[in-house]
Amino acid sequence: MKLIVIGLGQCGSRIADEFARLNKRAKSQRGIEICPGVFAVNTDSADLSGLVSIKPDYQHRILIGSRKTGGHGVGKINELAAEIAKEDADKVIDAMRNTKNFYEADAFLLVASTGGGTGSGSLPIMVKTVKERYYEKPVYAMTVLPFEHEQQNEERAVYNTAVCLKSVYSVADAVFVVDNQRYVRKDQSLRYNLDQINESMVEPFYNLLSAGEEKNAKKVGSKTLDAGDTIQSLAGWTVLGHSATKLGFGIGFKRENFINKTGETHKGIQSMDRAISELSATCDAQDAGRAMYLISAPPKEINMGLIKELGDWLKDLAPNAIIRNGDYPTGDTMDITVILSELADIPIVREYYSKSTQLMPVMKMRQQQVQEKLNYIDEVGKDVPTVF
Repeated sequence: MKLIVIGLGQCGSRIADEFARLNKRAKSQRGIEICPGVFAVNTDSADLSGLVSIKPDYQHRILIGSRKTGGHGVGKINELAAEIAKEDADKVIDAMRNTKNFYEADAFLLVASTGGGTGSGSLPIMVKTVKERYYEKPVYAMTVLPFEHEQQNEERAVYNTAVCLKSVYSVADAVFVVDNQRYVRKDQSLRYNLDQINESMVEPFYNLLSAGEEKNAKKVGSKTLDAGDTIQSLAGWTVLGHSATKLGFGIGFKRENFINKTGETHKGIQSMDRAISELSATCDAQDAGRAMYLISAPPKEINMGLIKELGDWLKDLAPNAIIRNGDYPTGDTMDITVILSELADIPIVREYYSKSTQLMPVMKMRQQQVQEKLNYIDEVGKDVPTVF
């Protein structure tokens, strides 16, 4: 499967930068292209300058709204970002159209943080615009939720998140929900955390996108998970998880030994368990209407018994879901990628909606109080002369 990736705002652009790095990795390691076009869109020119893997030309790093922001961002005001996105959407569309191999892409993925200004405001607008222009291809959104401290201390981030989630859900074919807090390592620096979080968000897509594009006959799966399978597995609220387990083969290892054979299956179950526990947002798998998993490992480690065990376990977890699966015989680790989609409920999304509803009257009251105080000051000073 090939994706066109568009990162919006600072967070979205940095995640898009990870996708560009992932594409370079696929080219060098596997000789395939999985992201023929990766773009960063922002209202802040400094943020665009800090990217590494996305091409540095103006067609791939796109500054919008420079007339209104002077290239310095929107300051968390999502309404301004939405207005700018409406005005400059064609700038992004034109840049995409001029990309080599653009029309080979199977789908679009737009990425943004929901708590900021540029990303949260422009994401629904850009998803809607891309969907109207390329209605025959699915358009997905990856929404990155604020950290816990942002949720507790920044009312505007909570409000922006609720508005963004509701807006983008109404226009996107599927919405990947990614909770930043689930990836935090509290004993590490902020920079390390952000880099690792972005990498963790993107890594599940590596094998998922590569499996259907593989050209080496020895690495084509017995049951290939292609673009059609992925597209049919994605709808509505979606979460994804990934794990990689070292197989640890040593001198004298014999697969025919029943203990070793049992160990292989156990490692597969462990990998699935870890992938489920590392889902991008907390949810109940029983709420999923669709599910998918991909196993990637050396060919001899992917056997019918393991596939049956993994399938049975996922069916037990998500009994109401239509399940698709595939194998990708490559690498020296056992990688499992799991997707739960068409979720009927995601607690954290519901929580943001509830908090935002409670906050709106408070925010409105504060604005009224400020305006009343300003009016009072004007009234007191109405008889004071000015120099103008």
